[in-house]
Amino acid sequence: MSDSIVIIPTYNEKENIENIIRAVFGLEKVFHILVIDDGSPDGTAAIVKGLQKEFPERLFIVERKGKLGLGTAYIRGFKWAIEHKYDFIFEMDADFSHNPNDLPKLYAACTGQGADVAIGSCVDVLFRLGVCPYRHGYEDTGYDGGL
Repeated sequence: MSDSIVIIPTYNEKENIENIIRAVFGLEKVFHILVIDDGSPDGTAAIVKGLQKEFPERLFIVERKGKLGLGTAYIRGFKWAIEHKYDFIFEMDADFSHNPNDLPKLYAACTGQGADVAIGSCVDVLFRLGVCPYRHGYEDTGYDGGL
């Protein structure tokens, strides 16, 4: 069992999905993964379903009909995670634009360092917008999202 789930929205991610799932599951901290697939015509969902046989208690999928968008995928994922009683919800893309190795750091920021929210990428953008992440309890993991 885990108190944490990573939401990964997908659309045509067959090249990346297995690698990102294995990267998350290879971490020392146990995370579950929920893939929200928007009807990928490239077979992304089939790859996830195949991996569910290897990770039956850790990997979940919600399949949606058609490309419904990133924002609604995250909303669907958050609702699913809350319904399933996860304490910590993480989100990341399947293309490794978010570093899976940051997940334990983000988890530690919330569980051991008292942060209510932890942001693992694009922290520089917050500074440019005049928001001080540290003042608001956000944790900078050092990953800049490619900025």
